Amino acid sequence: MKALSRKISVSVAVILFLSFSTGVAADKKTYSTSPPAQAVKKWRIGYYEGGPYKNYPVMLPAIVNNLAELGWIEPLTVPQHDEKDMNKLWAWLSANVKSKYLEFVPDAFYSYNWRKELREQTRQTAIRRLKETKDIDLMICMGTFSGQDLANNEHSVPIVVCEVMDAIASKIIPGPEDSGYDHVHVMVDPKRHIRQIYSFHDIIGFKKLGVAYVNSPGARTYAAIEHLHKIAKERNFELVECHVPEGGATPENNVKAIECAKSLVPKIDAFYMTVAATVNKETLPQIVSAMNAAKIPVFSQSGSDEVRQGALLSIATSDKLIIYAKFHTDVIARIINGAKPRALDQVCEAPPKIAFNKATAKLIDLKDDVYQLLLKTAHEVYDKIEVSK
Repeated sequence: MKALSRKISVSVAVILFLSFSTGVAADKKTYSTSPPAQAVKKWRIGYYEGGPYKNYPVMLPAIVNNLAELGWIEPLTVPQHDEKDMNKLWAWLSANVKSKYLEFVPDAFYSYNWRKELREQTRQTAIRRLKETKDIDLMICMGTFSGQDLANNEHSVPIVVCEVMDAIASKIIPGPEDSGYDHVHVMVDPKRHIRQIYSFHDIIGFKKLGVAYVNSPGARTYAAIEHLHKIAKERNFELVECHVPEGGATPENNVKAIECAKSLVPKIDAFYMTVAATVNKETLPQIVSAMNAAKIPVFSQSGSDEVRQGALLSIATSDKLIIYAKFHTDVIARIINGAKPRALDQVCEAPPKIAFNKATAKLIDLKDDVYQLLLKTAHEVYDKIEVSK
């Protein structure tokens, strides 16, 4: 018990050490996040994504609510939208946001729904508008692909890139301190995946870690594959992999994602459930159920919502999303007030808090001493396994 207590304490200490700052969006010259008394112009804002993802309909309304709190728009209540309905959410914002400072342009929503064959066409259409039509003043970009598509010198419109797993590994920016372009800002939390993998290994002590992912350059960065390989070598555990097809959450790909995860079950003693379009409300219950039935602990790369649905552990995301959204909002506000995106700090590290499902722990027969310690130290504890509707 003492050895285990020390192991988990070490894990917590490592997380705390690696996640020291929550980040403040600032540059050498101080720019206010408050709107000026008089609007110089009405900023026209657009939106770009590679395709739907469950965090996007959470992050965008959070940014909108923060803009209202700062006084940039009139207070409003944004209705919930499914990840597949981001175009409807954008249309609602365009019609309902009231402000003398900014507007969400109705026809400035871009998404290719993860359809690889439409990516370049969508990218060129957006860039042509930014470069030639020049009727958009700022783009909110969601996800790794959006950053890869628009963080370049083919235009000069300010872009704020949100929800990127690893902006450096995916070659969106050269490093955490510099976006590489005056008009580009990309929030980074450079050590978050390292924190996750170290803490999962410290707590569980697995020998064979399973991981299922799309084996493409972009998807490998989403899934933190390079970090996994590096830490596996360092910690001397085996990484057991299977690959999911590209193309998003089609019915066929969903089936293959479930089959892929199930094929790992007899070969592993822990599972790192990565961020992917094929980990969704249709597939997740079956993936988690297969792992739990085999008494295999699951760590969710995504966060708390998947712990609520039966994964054993993750880094709690309730505070993380609030902090990230506030950071993005401050960046947008300072850009409107004159700051260059490149000059603003990009690093924002979320607090290291654990999400834990005690019902799952009982299902997989987690050792009692580990169970008790997690129960005491977890920030979010779920009493049951819920299924998303």
